[in-house]
Amino acid sequence: MIKKTFAAVVATAALLSAGTAMADRPGAGWVTIEKAIEIVKAKAGYVEVYEIEADNAGYWKGEGRKADGVVYEFRIDGASGNILRDQKD
Repeated sequence: MIKKTFAAVVATAALLSAGTAMADRPGAGWVTIEKAIEIVKAKAGYVEVYEIEADNAGYWKGEGRKADGVVYEFRIDGASGNILRDQKD
């Protein structure tokens, strides 16, 4: 529970610190950022998400660490929530 709360606080702080510098915005009908993080953790095995942001091309993109300790990057379709990319950074 503490890890989930901490992860949510870190993700929120990162988004708030980006402020107006983040030009890309989630589209209408997209899965939420919290849901996108849940998806990569549950379906792709991420244990920590370092960065996640919306891309005007229609997907969430980010990077994080899996249980093997390696950093990976991912893309999630904004509308469907399907993982489009999951590869080593």
